[in-house]
Parts: sequence; structure tokens; C-alpha cells
Amino acid sequence: MLSSESAQGHMQFQAEAKLYAVVHHKYLTGLIGYCDNGTNMALIYEYMANGDLAKHLSDKNENILSWNQRLQIAVDAAEGLEYLHHGCNPPIVHRDVKSKNILLNEKFQGKLADFGLSKIFPNEGDTHIFTVVAGTIGYLDPEYNRLSRLKEKSDVFSFGVVLLEIITGQPAITKTEEKIHIIQLVSSMLLENGVKDIVDPRLKGEFDINYATKALDIAMACVARTSINRPTMTHVVMELKQCFENKITDLPDSNYTPESLPDALNYVSFDRISGESSLAR
Repeated sequence: MLSSESAQGHMQFQAEAKLYAVVHHKYLTGLIGYCDNGTNMALIYEYMANGDLAKHLSDKNENILSWNQRLQIAVDAAEGLEYLHHGCNPPIVHRDVKSKNILLNEKFQGKLADFGLSKIFPNEGDTHIFTVVAGTIGYLDPEYNRLSRLKEKSDVFSFGVVLLEIITGQPAITKTEEKIHIIQLVSSMLLENGVKDIVDPRLKGEFDINYATKALDIAMACVARTSINRPTMTHVVMELKQCFENKITDLPDSNYTPESLPDALNYVSFDRISGESSLAR
């Protein structure tokens, strides 16, 4: 339910309602209906019994998602995002991919939600658009934040952060005074301890190290500093499905070096971070 007094809220409401009229996919939350009577505005979605992914990754949650459940949710969300990028004409950039915007139904299937900030590319074949920066700090593509140039790969970066959350059980930004970004945290741990100690300890080792390494490789590719070095969501879906179906043909090398993580420790700026705030300027 949105207040009619919020101009930005009304714009996001209209954008989301219009978008749902043209997009339909099993891994996007379904819109049942909406109300816009001038006084109150409401979007009515399908019921998602298990809430959002962020809640289930929280250390306060006693019901721990298994490794297979995590991979399945990652594949589901990736397929929803791939549809927006490559199944829609012209493509759609979500612009606010985060664990709170991945909702889980009674079968723990993951569905992408909240299209209030989404952008439809004006013309087929466009590779980017210039727009005001919007999204959630911690998931925001640094290249987009710096240049105001929105691309499909901006979503890929955000998805990579979510995938790191899924693997580690850690939030995008630690809830400590230092506010360490998950990319910095994972990069440091890779150099010090390797992959095994990065995976959520609540899983108690109940995962295959080779598939965990592969999933981590995918995540780190997604959060590459420059968009040209990030994979497409089509490639991400293919690689994640191989992990989930235990069909990896080339086992990854789990030995990371400073050279293999050239800028992961340096490119995210945290001087404006304040918890879970969203950014629009």
C-alpha cells in the first residue's frame, strides 16, 4: 500500500503496474491486481508463503536453507533476470536486484519482485541508457554509479552480490561499525583461507567443494569492476544449472591469488553507506 502523497512512490507504482502488463515468467512474481483510486494505491501479488530470501539467509533464522535449496533459488532468480534481459523486446533492466527482492513460495522457488525502479530500453539493440542513479547501496553497480550509464550488466553485478550472500550467508554489507562489503570480505577470505571457509558455516560442510568453488567463480565474475568483463545472465543461468545438476565438466581451481582478484578489494566505495538505504539521485 502506497501513500498518494508520495510523488516518487506514485511514479514507481505506475511503472511497476505498466511493466506487469507486458512481462510474464514463472520466476517473476505474478501480479493479481492493483488499486489506484487516487487516495490509495496498492499492488496485489501472488502469495509467497516463505517471504524474502534475505530473511532466510539471516543468522537469526533457525531454518537454514540447504546447499541445494540455495542453488535452486539462485537458478530461479537468474532465469527470471535472464528473461527480462533476453526474453523481452526491448530488454528490461530491473535496477534493484537484491536478496530482499527475491521472494520464495511454498516450494522455496525463488521469484524476482519489485519492478518499481525497472527501465525498459527505448529501442531494440540499445546497449545502455543514461539515467539517474537508483538502486540499493551494497548491490549498486559501481560503473553505473560513476557514469550514470545503465546496462543489463548492472543487474549482473547486483545478482553477483546476491549470489555471494547465498554462498556465504553474509549480508551485502556487514552490520558492524566498519561496514565491510561482501566483495571485500570474500576476497580477503579467499586469499587467506580458500573456498571451504567462505561457505556458510551453518551448512556444517554439507556441500561439494567443487560445486561451491564453481558457484563462487560465477559470483566473482558477475561482480567484475567493469561491465565488459561480466558474463551475460544467459551464461550465468547455464553455469549455475551445471552446479545444481552436478554436471560440471571442468572442475574449477580453488587456488586464488592476489593477481586473480585484481581489484575486488579496492573498487567499492563505502563512504556514503548507511545500512539498507536506497539511493536515487
